[in-house]
Amino acid sequence: MVRRVHVLLLAALLLVTGSVMSAAPASAVIGGSKSTYGPWAVRMLVDGEPVCTGTAVARQWILSASHCFFEQAQPIADKRISFRVGNLDMRKGTTVHPVPGGRVGSAHADMMLIKVPPMTVPTARLATAGVHPGQDVRQYGWGATCTGDENTCQSPVLKQSDLRVVRPDDPRCDGYTAPGGSDFCMEKVSGIPAGGDSGGPVMSIAPRGSETLLGVFDGSDREKIAQAGEISQQLAWIRSVIQQ
Repeated sequence: MVRRVHVLLLAALLLVTGSVMSAAPASAVIGGSKSTYGPWAVRMLVDGEPVCTGTAVARQWILSASHCFFEQAQPIADKRISFRVGNLDMRKGTTVHPVPGGRVGSAHADMMLIKVPPMTVPTARLATAGVHPGQDVRQYGWGATCTGDENTCQSPVLKQSDLRVVRPDDPRCDGYTAPGGSDFCMEKVSGIPAGGDSGGPVMSIAPRGSETLLGVFDGSDREKIAQAGEISQQLAWIRSVIQQ
């Protein structure tokens, strides 16, 4: 059985931001590549430290992984959270803060919607159909570019890995796909997401501006297999929240 590994990097385990940034290679997602596009990608920080990734899905809403918002099973206070938006280099982005009490978690997937003041960034198109085995997808994030001590190699620039969806009964995915079909499993093609990429977008591979958000990345074995919550399975919930 492949051991499921969640990829939340808690703020308490991270070095100060300057140290993390200076140590980070700018061109890898553990074998991936530097992104040249991703205007909807969002970097999440706790107490000013980089923790997770997210996606702008509406003018006032960011979608990420629920587990990014807990420390030792306790919710992280809104005042400790911030997001960097609007630039592939998180050091050049604009900071936005959650609207107090504006977090809504899914009851069926590792997903969290966070309300923020209006953003002036392109938002991701939401997939209306599910993924299928053999489909090539692309994951984006600012997370770890190395194995081992991942807090020493968080990337300051957006990076990406190419993955391929595999069958849910693939033995390599034991412990990954969740009951109800809300999660899907992917194998490495080029690069593998890791700590700090949690909550980041898994997108279809398509011309710029026409890709769709297929999933929310939430775990990997750091070598060959990754997983994500499926957008199409949560589409009704997402729409009901962002239309409030």
